Amino acid sequence: MGQGRILVVDDDQTTQIRHCGYFEQAGYEVAVAKDAQSMRDQLKSAQFDIILLDVNLPDDDGMMLTRQLRSESDVGIILVTGRCDSVDKIVGLEMGADDYVTKPVEMRELLVRVKNLLWRIRRAEIEPSPNSDVAPSSFEFSGWQFDPNGRQLHRDGIEVKLTKAEFELLHGFVLHPQQVLPRERLLSMISNRVDGPNDRTVDVLIRRLRAKMEKPEGYPTLFVTVHGEGYLFSSTVSGQGT
Repeated sequence: MGQGRILVVDDDQTTQIRHCGYFEQAGYEVAVAKDAQSMRDQLKSAQFDIILLDVNLPDDDGMMLTRQLRSESDVGIILVTGRCDSVDKIVGLEMGADDYVTKPVEMRELLVRVKNLLWRIRRAEIEPSPNSDVAPSSFEFSGWQFDPNGRQLHRDGIEVKLTKAEFELLHGFVLHPQQVLPRERLLSMISNRVDGPNDRTVDVLIRRLRAKMEKPEGYPTLFVTVHGEGYLFSSTVSGQGT
């Protein structure tokens, strides 16, 4: 399974080739459309997670397309344009775009924006609504019982104490099992933190969770380091209702 499906909507062939090659190498499935009509044809035949939409298309205006797309679906939309005016950015976001980047595009930055948007989309799909009657009240994984409401973690009837930050990070992992989560996303799960360019908060918390949940003899490995990307919670997770 790829990282996600991206539709590149741009009439410039060089941009199409560059975006396709870069994102395919990063593990994404990519399709291209040269104009608004081609985009509509693509959307009829396939589903996409994110659309990279050029504002200046030969047959339609990207801003108006954004409004139309948003009225029809929840697909992720990142506007890609040569317009640098902050007013254009505000208008694009008001039309329903999720993000906005200006040309010339720095591909590494665009990849990070795509990853972050895809993470938000999948988080919204996976996380239960706070008012949902079927929201799990507890989770089980690899012999552990985890109760988010009571903030309790048990194994074999023995409670393991967690700090608030450790609990928040574990809760985030449990909600997104077997997915690579970047440090930036993991940091966003932790309240009362101090941001900094050398912030190693996540690494410290991972070491603490490993010491509490992996060190005893026979306990499974739960927190896997994915070099250059982040961390992955390796266990499958099942939820129990109220």
